[in-house]
Amino acid sequence: MDDEPLARDELAYLLERCEGITTIIEAESIEEALEKMLQYEIDLIFLDIHLTSESGLTLANKINQLKNPPMIIFATAYDEYALKAFELNATDYVLKPFELPRIQYAVQKAWVSYQKEQIHLQKNKPECLKTIPIQMDERIYIVKIDDIIAVAVDNGITTIYTIEKDYIANEPLNAYEEKVKGHAFLRVHRSYLLNVKEILEIQPWFNHTFLVTMSNQAKIPVSRHYMKQFKEEVGL
Repeated sequence: MDDEPLARDELAYLLERCEGITTIIEAESIEEALEKMLQYEIDLIFLDIHLTSESGLTLANKINQLKNPPMIIFATAYDEYALKAFELNATDYVLKPFELPRIQYAVQKAWVSYQKEQIHLQKNKPECLKTIPIQMDERIYIVKIDDIIAVAVDNGITTIYTIEKDYIANEPLNAYEEKVKGHAFLRVHRSYLLNVKEILEIQPWFNHTFLVTMSNQAKIPVSRHYMKQFKEEVGL
């Protein structure tokens, strides 16, 4: 991100020669950069500090407030901001004029940092349940979570639909939403929780919503409250 076209062109040219770089997206202002970060999944941003309207340090602070912020490498002609940059969790600090070996080193450094972070996340990731117990007819059934198609509530009665059979459960929908965390389940309505992997068809429905057909042919509505999250999860 740089407000000087020549600097952007030069950096893009060098990044095209760096291993691991697949897509390059340019921005010339803070507003455009933030917009593109919401539009695309950005892993790494090269950020100038001296901008026409605002400081790149201000943008870095805004980036760090995002849910999954990209790594930041400051690319600037000024060396006096290095300490502040690293206080903002910068991965590297590259001075202009750019040279290919230095840019390649910065990209490699970011890649190593990314790998370490992924290893850390995997180590600290809580193990999700693979089965859940369901009490019905004076018996306790052990059901594989991945076999569940959907969970629905009607008049206070919770029904769990699975590949083999349906179960009348004695816990509320919120309890099962908690139990299936870490699996491909999505709340789409105050009365429905569904397994995204079991969706067969999505149809436009009333008031700009959807009606979802599941693998057991059940029809499940997506309420307007959950539309944004649903679209993001299924890639619409």
